[in-house]
Amino acid sequence: MKRVYFLIIFCIVSSCVFAQAFLRPHEWKKFRREIFVTLGSANFLGDLGGRDRKGTDYSPADLDFSQTRSAFGFGATYRLHKNINVASKFNYLVVKGDDAKTNDIYRRPRNLNFKSNIFELSVRGEAGIQRIKRGGGHYGVQRNTQKFKNMSHNLYGFLGIGVFYFNPKGRIPGTNEYVALRPLHTEGQGLEGGPKQYKRISLSIPIGGYYKLTVSKIWSIGIEFCYRKTFTDYIDDVGGVYYDPAALAANYGPLSAKMADPYLGIPTDHANVDGVAAQRGDKQKDTFVSLELRGSYTFKQQRKSARLRSKF
Repeated sequence: MKRVYFLIIFCIVSSCVFAQAFLRPHEWKKFRREIFVTLGSANFLGDLGGRDRKGTDYSPADLDFSQTRSAFGFGATYRLHKNINVASKFNYLVVKGDDAKTNDIYRRPRNLNFKSNIFELSVRGEAGIQRIKRGGGHYGVQRNTQKFKNMSHNLYGFLGIGVFYFNPKGRIPGTNEYVALRPLHTEGQGLEGGPKQYKRISLSIPIGGYYKLTVSKIWSIGIEFCYRKTFTDYIDDVGGVYYDPAALAANYGPLSAKMADPYLGIPTDHANVDGVAAQRGDKQKDTFVSLELRGSYTFKQQRKSARLRSKF
């Protein structure tokens, strides 16, 4: 993971160093404000689901593409410099994980599942490069290329901070009905020896980049990838060890015990042979990613009209 962070930082720094200017000096100042929308897909990296192999924390190699769901976003960008932006974005994403969809020998028997809507608001710094397609050539050629002379290719990397809301729900075994998992305290939250109840609001660090093709400096289309490091392990409601099902049923009802452990092969005391509670999830924080198509519109600053001076 350190190599990934190093590569992202290297790309951002390189973008700043090798950024290209507009056709004219300070031309970029006329195009500071941009609004954009994104539409695409989202996926989850955490305790549940994954590929048919041993789980790899944080790695896109563990993505289960059968659990890919939708993502939508919109935001605004302000250009601070010809190659540096600040942007704010709102994202709505759906993430999902299901042990039954993997053949991993450790996760599949656990038989846990979840889905959650995620609402995220973030602000980020962007640094990038731009290459402009210039018009020119002989008269006959120039006429055909005139409308493309302001076309540009843009590549940006970004790093930011965000806050997001999530609410994991699980499918009741033997049905297609989903129920909110947090109120069920599936790992004994609030009981003796159990963990504290987790919050449904957490911070994220969005890391990624996007490419966009700009036509006439106004309209652009592109594609954006974003990876989020988070500070919660409970996007999927799994993050610790099993709790005594009898205590769960007595305090939170039989559905709590049922959703906490839909696999009947776990001993009733939910403990290893040494008496320590059996592991339900690992201690690594959850992450989620998105890949979205992007469309944007840039506002051109209007030229200020000269003031007429009075002769009197």
